[in-house]
Amino acid sequence: MQSPADAATNAAPIRKRCGLRRALCAAVLIWAASASFHAFKPLPPGIGAEHPLRAARDVALLTDTTWVDANGERRSEQQIFDESLRLIGQAQRAVVADQFLFNDFAAAAGGEAHRRLSDELAAALIARKRAVPQLRAVLITDPINTVYGGQRSPRLEALRAAGIEVVTTDLGRLRAPNPAWSGLWQLCCRWAGNDPDGGWLASPFGPGQTTLRSWLALFNLNANHRKTLVVDQGDGWTALVASANPHDASSRHGNVALRFHGAAALDVLASERAVALMSGARWPQELPQAAPAPTIVDARLAPRVQLLTEARIRDALIAAVQGARRDESIDVAVFYLSHRGLIQALIAAQQRGVRLRVLLDPNEDAFGRKKNGVPNRQVAAELHAAGVPLRWCDTHGEQCHAKLLFKRGGDGQVELIAGSANYTRRNLDDYNLESSARVLAEADAPVAQRALAYFEQSWRNGDGRRISTDYAAYADDSALRRLWYRFGEATGLSSY
Repeated sequence: MQSPADAATNAAPIRKRCGLRRALCAAVLIWAASASFHAFKPLPPGIGAEHPLRAARDVALLTDTTWVDANGERRSEQQIFDESLRLIGQAQRAVVADQFLFNDFAAAAGGEAHRRLSDELAAALIARKRAVPQLRAVLITDPINTVYGGQRSPRLEALRAAGIEVVTTDLGRLRAPNPAWSGLWQLCCRWAGNDPDGGWLASPFGPGQTTLRSWLALFNLNANHRKTLVVDQGDGWTALVASANPHDASSRHGNVALRFHGAAALDVLASERAVALMSGARWPQELPQAAPAPTIVDARLAPRVQLLTEARIRDALIAAVQGARRDESIDVAVFYLSHRGLIQALIAAQQRGVRLRVLLDPNEDAFGRKKNGVPNRQVAAELHAAGVPLRWCDTHGEQCHAKLLFKRGGDGQVELIAGSANYTRRNLDDYNLESSARVLAEADAPVAQRALAYFEQSWRNGDGRRISTDYAAYADDSALRRLWYRFGEATGLSSY
């Protein structure tokens, strides 16, 4: 029979093991609770908004296009940042910009010569502030430009020194697209901050060193992905909502932007005020605090503009596709297409006789590195099998970075949605910050004619410009990559 002393000695390891199991279970439950909360927590005020549909003036589609000419030379034609610099150069009262990539990271990748967009934008803002000292200039940007606080940004520091207010977005206020990691990050690491002078690891984006905390922050995989500009023009306001970044290594990318003048520009300003306040910044009192109440607009007056942010972009895209009737037309040109709801809507539209055309980036190139084609090639295989006409951008190092849906109705009306949001779970389901504009217009309106001409030239390689190629060029039926696409889309453990 076991003595009391022996029983106590034998029970001690059992109690220790039970205690360890309980501690481990508690830790897992806390991690799971943190992950769940940050994946579904309430959005800050003003984020994820559907603004009113408003009459607008001077509505235009601007495009950046890269192509190969008849002699095999790669050429580019750019409009977006030329117009951005022009608008900044005439501002008298205010300039408010929200830009995702604002740096020269990877500018030397592949030995390419790039336009120095980041320096051009910084110089334009500083020059205008010096020329008009009373100008209120605000730049909102993503922490990726300081490698999440692990490096200094000479451009951002120069802007601050010139009196321009720089707001770094507080991504911790957003929902977590990668909750498996973010649930732990919020518990273990976010509170530790970062040190721009303490780097000892190679930067994930180019030269220089950064900290372990920067690498850990990167794995949250969320962003302020917006690309907007609002300036005063004459007695009113003009906005530009784009897919283009002031990022040197992106200067050859294909992109689109919508420019418009009127009260809808103040909606863009209001949406950026929400981001500034969310990030702990003070909004200048001299700037409008909100857009005016919408006015009644004749349904046949064109064009009209509506600002959409975050998941409201998804809702508008799916509604446009689901509302298309037989023999109406929808053209899509987008860098990433992986959102399951939108893909299913496109396939259903094809089955009921909507005339579809889808132009995709082959996901081949990323700043000197080759990619594996996920997710576009797997989605393309699915659409192709359903009979959807599909072509690839014929890229040569650059990316087909547009995000555009163009719908032509049977009643002579068109609908155009363009802006920053890729068609993915991360971009459309309230994880990233995104801005797109929706335009309703008559088919003969200049913005509608420009959208049609842009897509036709890209699809048919018009004017001797080789912009796109056949589906077979990048067709991929790999079951393994298809599984990875579906897994990455569902869990957020992906770069798209």
